[in-house]
Amino acid sequence: MDSDATHRVLDPERDPAALKALTHPLRLKLLGLLRLHGPATASELAVRTSESSASTSYHLRVLAKYAFVAEAEHRDGRERRWQAVHSVTSADNAAMLATPAGRAMLVLVRRRQLEHLQQTIEQHEADIDAGRLGEEWHDPSGIDDLMPRLTPESLRELRDAMTAKLAELTAGDEQDPRARQVVLLTAGLPLAPGTPGVPGGQDAAGRHGTPSAQGTPSTPGAPDTSGAAPVADAASDAGSTQ
Repeated sequence: MDSDATHRVLDPERDPAALKALTHPLRLKLLGLLRLHGPATASELAVRTSESSASTSYHLRVLAKYAFVAEAEHRDGRERRWQAVHSVTSADNAAMLATPAGRAMLVLVRRRQLEHLQQTIEQHEADIDAGRLGEEWHDPSGIDDLMPRLTPESLRELRDAMTAKLAELTAGDEQDPRARQVVLLTAGLPLAPGTPGVPGGQDAAGRHGTPSAQGTPSTPGAPDTSGAAPVADAASDAGSTQ
């Protein structure tokens, strides 16, 4: 997949410096915040991240050096504002896993996505408790915890279909005043035969595994893809909807 105006595809061989620039957790967080909330100054981002403005300013300049962010229109002439250049950054999993740096990057990004999910759960619960979300959101929201058996081709088809449907629905709801920011975190992570807890496999003692609680949806909601995490696997390009 090639880069376009909204989606940047990184190649570990051609873009090693750019990938390395994203291995800093604060840079990932800053880029995610710009995608989620729009343009901001280093000072505004410092407040959101509990960092110093000197630190956020430095890391924003590093992100700008590798074209992840750029200067935005200024409200005044006192402090520069920054914006994300692309709404999605992705990289081919196979290429990333072929190099130590790429593998490390995938691990870092996936951990950041899990952190974002935890933060989202806490914010969602707080919004429900405070009455900031109406009852119409209660039923469709949630997290599914499923363990289907699929071939590589079927998993790819499923993720492609979800990406296409998400793009269709996002475009249709763009002008609807009822629309709200939704964090949609998807995961398709195959487990090898013999992995403990995998149906049909064997656990560490050699016993046949049984279906775990992960085989049952916890709620009727759709699977969830992180918008704040700035890098998505190549198979999850919808990951940054912001």
